[in-house]
Amino acid sequence: MRKKPATVRIARWSATHPWSAIGLWVVFVAACLFLGGAAGTNAISDEESGVRESGRAGKIVHSGDFPEKAEENVLITAEDGGKLDPAVGQEAAADVVERMKALDEVESVGDPFPSPDGKALLVPVTMKGDTENADQRVQPLLDVSASVQEDHEGLRVDEVGTGSTAKGLSETLGEDFKKAELISLPLTLLILLVVFGAIIAAGVPVVLALSCVGAAIGLSTVASHVLPETSAVSNVILLMGMAVGVDYSLFYLKREREERRAGKNHVDAIEIAAETSGHTVVVSGTTVIVAMAGLYLANEATFASLATGSIIVVAVAVLASLTVLPALLAKLGRWVDKPRVPFLWRLTMRSGESRVWPALLRPALSKPGITLVVSVGALLLLAVPALDMKLKQPGSDDLSRDIPVVQAMDRLTESFPSKGTVHQVAVRAPAGQADEVKSALRGLLERTAEDDLFAHDSTPTIKESADHRVHTVDVGTPYQPKSDGARESLDLLRDWVPQAMADVPDAESAVGGKVAQGVDFTGHLEERMPWVVGFVLLLTLVTMMMIFRSLAVAFSAILLNLLSAAASFGVLVAVFQNTWAEGILDFHSSGAVVSWLPLFLFVVLFGLSMDYHVFVVSRIREAALEGVTTKVAVREGITRSAGVVTSAAIVMVGVFAIFGTLSMVEFKQLGVGLAAAILLDAVIIRIYVLPALMTALGKWNWWPGKLSGGNGGNGGNGGTGGTGGPVPVPDQAEPTRHDPEEQPQYARFASPQQQYGQPYQQDAQQQPYQQGGYQQYQQDGYQQGGYQEPYQQGGYQHGGHPQQETRPGQHRRDTSRPDYYQP
Repeated sequence: MRKKPATVRIARWSATHPWSAIGLWVVFVAACLFLGGAAGTNAISDEESGVRESGRAGKIVHSGDFPEKAEENVLITAEDGGKLDPAVGQEAAADVVERMKALDEVESVGDPFPSPDGKALLVPVTMKGDTENADQRVQPLLDVSASVQEDHEGLRVDEVGTGSTAKGLSETLGEDFKKAELISLPLTLLILLVVFGAIIAAGVPVVLALSCVGAAIGLSTVASHVLPETSAVSNVILLMGMAVGVDYSLFYLKREREERRAGKNHVDAIEIAAETSGHTVVVSGTTVIVAMAGLYLANEATFASLATGSIIVVAVAVLASLTVLPALLAKLGRWVDKPRVPFLWRLTMRSGESRVWPALLRPALSKPGITLVVSVGALLLLAVPALDMKLKQPGSDDLSRDIPVVQAMDRLTESFPSKGTVHQVAVRAPAGQADEVKSALRGLLERTAEDDLFAHDSTPTIKESADHRVHTVDVGTPYQPKSDGARESLDLLRDWVPQAMADVPDAESAVGGKVAQGVDFTGHLEERMPWVVGFVLLLTLVTMMMIFRSLAVAFSAILLNLLSAAASFGVLVAVFQNTWAEGILDFHSSGAVVSWLPLFLFVVLFGLSMDYHVFVVSRIREAALEGVTTKVAVREGITRSAGVVTSAAIVMVGVFAIFGTLSMVEFKQLGVGLAAAILLDAVIIRIYVLPALMTALGKWNWWPGKLSGGNGGNGGNGGTGGTGGPVPVPDQAEPTRHDPEEQPQYARFASPQQQYGQPYQQDAQQQPYQQGGYQQYQQDGYQQGGYQEPYQQGGYQHGGHPQQETRPGQHRRDTSRPDYYQP
């Protein structure tokens, strides 16, 4: 007896020791959460996240070891936005100064100073402690600002700074994610209820996915001490974890249910599901993991962090599907299909071949050339806007203007431009040359004071490190970070700084700041993108070659994935680089796509698309191994896999689309981009492009290999999710099969119900399952649309037709069957 695959052995142990498997999983998740909480998060610093010149500027500033203080700005303006009465403004400012000095959280309060236009007064406040937790200590200062506004009618008192801005944004994002969770969980449950028709079956994937997310967040926190973590990692883990966690559980559950309906007991059904869908989960998860590893080639801390978080959550989801899910199914038994939702249950258990999918596939199968041209043309048309894609880093100008703290920031930068967009000049030189450096920087500031590209509302201050080696100065510009004026001021400053430092020996200088970081990051990605894309394409080619042993399948997978990626990028650009969708999605268009998004989307899309591609092409290959024509194999493979693929795609699209409702534009773009990509992939690619292409290629689909028809061509997996080669079976006479559509004369015979009077199942084809050298056959009667052999038991066929005894695994040909003939 051949040794069972590891997925089967693990599943059988879990199914026969359910409480042990469930207990180990609970301990694993709890341990991950505990370790994550104990270790704490090691966040990416400016020094680690920077690239190119802005990255060098960050390293220079970091080497100066400047004390970091949380700065707050109290802005006093007229409530109607008009001219501020100087006496009234000074009175309110004095009140602010007095009350702020009385707070234990405040280190110092500066003198109030007016804006150049006379419409505002600004009171600078410095908080005690560092900047890391300033948002947790800033509330008393916000209370003072609010009380001053109450006591001075006709004035507006805003507070903007390190702690207040972080607090305001985090509260808004926290509400966003709570809303997203409240929507996503019921939506996912509703979709799964429609898929399974039973509450417990719908709840199992959701509970399992949530446990995977929790464990992955804990593990990523521990991993952050090796690779520092960006703040977006937990959100990406939630996004990916809910998508793949539900997806993998869905594949497994659907297959296990199918086998139970075929008469298998729970352990056998779980074992078959592990050998089929479990194998697909491993292949898919491994592909996603290795594809995400391509992000490490971007050679940038943010991408390394996103890759690490994604890899962890996918690995945990695969582990859960192979270990605790079989245990849950074994323990629940038939309770997994209860309580049943009456209408939905009848819908999911409906027998008979679907009429929808054959109708949808008819154009691709009957006229593959025309369908291919039209569908590919439609995707290319969607991809056209991507040719004009502009990239930029997200900033304050991308935030929703409905957020109170963002409105306060706008009023501050309007009156005091130097508090808005700022370029940071950093210089490092020997301590003995400190005077020359300061002199050179003063000369630089004199040049900026004469140019309208720079802000003139206040005089920049030169800061010197304690060891006199590092000097920095912030130079403001009156333009928004996304504007051409901000970019022009950066370019000009980067020309002037080397000129100013030319006479200072051994001086190292660089210009950083938010604008510089965005420009450098985008340029860095454009440089590294070919490496990442090449890695992912090569991975896809090698993976598909290993699975299907076909160059044609491998190259078609790459082409189809590139096509769907290009179309989704076109949708992304059309939505977010223009203003027509601002009201629909509640965002402020910056005229660009977030710079890190296209590369991340490309990698994720290739990984997730492989999930569907392997699943669908495997079913087509199974049918082709049965000896049918390519057209029939494509129709049967896609029709049989349509329910699972559609359900998984709907879950993913639903989860991803919810992220489009968040306030942060990068999450909006991430959600819309992924939802569009999965939708296009599951609909246009799977229904039209893939079947049309495979039908047109015919036998060349499997080049340079060949398919040999015959029984056992079930990919070693008997159905759903199989990806291996044919299962060896004992020698037996092979019947010739006829497709009614291609040979109508065989369609005139009576149906199997009329012929045999036995229970007749019209569901998906049940493949023979081999165990211990014997084949087990479907015991519930013949199935329509499949290629089942008569079931032999005790020397008789089901239906009462006598038959001679045969050796195990072999049976005589029944010439009375209308779909067989004796050659």
